[in-house]
Amino acid sequence: MSIIFIFRYLFKGNITCYRSSAVRRGLHLKACQPRPAMNNITDIHYGPLPADSPYVKPFRFHYTQNGKQKSWDLLKVHDSVSIVIFNITRKKLVFVKQFRPAVYHGIISGDGVEPGSIDMKKYPPELAVTMELCAGIIDKPISTIEIAREEVLEECGYDIPVERIEEIIRYRSGVGTSGAEQTLFYAEVTDEDKIASAGGGVDDEIIDVVEYDLEEARKLTDKGTVITSPPSFLFGLLWFLTNRAPKN
Repeated sequence: MSIIFIFRYLFKGNITCYRSSAVRRGLHLKACQPRPAMNNITDIHYGPLPADSPYVKPFRFHYTQNGKQKSWDLLKVHDSVSIVIFNITRKKLVFVKQFRPAVYHGIISGDGVEPGSIDMKKYPPELAVTMELCAGIIDKPISTIEIAREEVLEECGYDIPVERIEEIIRYRSGVGTSGAEQTLFYAEVTDEDKIASAGGGVDDEIIDVVEYDLEEARKLTDKGTVITSPPSFLFGLLWFLTNRAPKN
């Protein structure tokens, strides 16, 4: 049986303003309201994956290779974009942090822990807060670069035109399970591009924006580093440090 992780979020935290949706040069803003706390998570349990899930569709792939019948269990997921963002005003890389249920599940299941017996002091939600590039799925009929522009605004709060976003490379992620395509973009932003009421995600997303200077970012790639980040984050970071980082 396919399963999903179900979490209950309790909205507690600092007061802030954040946006429910955005369109280019015409933002629709929510009134100021309590900012949800990322790590306030309770009531963890498993449930069956609905057949009409808009995000994940499991299936079995059958084929014949060299006369031998084989099969492979796969997941149909959306293609996606990710964006390396560099603030040239303050020479800072802009990343995002968010709680990832898949990472939390990987941690507790690796220790043989099941829902209902989780010691939240031993396994606090912070263990599954990842640092990532700004990113998002391709779930609407617009160009990938327009998707990237929307994600830069929605997650990080910078409003820039597509002309300032550069496509770098396309590659396949999850090659053992989904083979989805991800497109990496690069964008330079300034403090003047920042929309005070934007960023942090939309709807029920809870995203923190963090900034790293070049020295801090380089340390993330040091030998022996253990980091809760996906390979796409490290790839994008290394690409930037190799190809676009200021030399002085």
